[in-house]
Amino acid sequence: MSGDLRAAVAAGVLSAEDDYRALLRSIVEVARAIFGARASSIFLLDEATDELVFTAVAGEGADSLVGMRLPSSTGIAGWVLVTRQPLVVEDVASDPRFARDAAESTGYVPNALMAVPLLHDELALGVLQVLDRTEPPRFTLAEMELLGLFAHQAAIALHLLQRARKARAALADGEGEQAALARLAQVLETVPEERRAPADALLGALARLLE
Repeated sequence: MSGDLRAAVAAGVLSAEDDYRALLRSIVEVARAIFGARASSIFLLDEATDELVFTAVAGEGADSLVGMRLPSSTGIAGWVLVTRQPLVVEDVASDPRFARDAAESTGYVPNALMAVPLLHDELALGVLQVLDRTEPPRFTLAEMELLGLFAHQAAIALHLLQRARKARAALADGEGEQAALARLAQVLETVPEERRAPADALLGALARLLE
């Protein structure tokens, strides 16, 4: 069975993508509030195009940036993605990694930021960042650890979002038995939790038959 179909079976109901997006929005909103930042955002790495995609934004740019794409190596976010290292920059204008043209294209040029990679099973899925904290004016290394907790939750949500998208592709492109199995997975996902074990066993048995 194809990897996309396995993703479809695992993801179940494709409307869950909206739930994962809502979770990501909650993460950036809470991060922005806790750090007193002007903005917070989550980038998702689109491996097919090698781009970073604004997937959730709170504060500055919340109404316009979601869906905007940048080359994956762009600026400080790109550096954090590639190196898998968190970073605090108090004066982005003086940092050689800062891509001013990219920032200007978003309509907001920050003065300071804190960014952490979103990692899942050793894979770099994206970047979480908070921009321009107001009180106190400086980010601290201790606060980076706190942002890392947000990053862990965001990485889980991004991973699930990717699986949901693969599931959607499998249902859209699949034919015959494989597509039927994916649709069955979608239906069985609605089974109440106390009856989920037999449903999962059925899916597993059908999947083995089609391999």
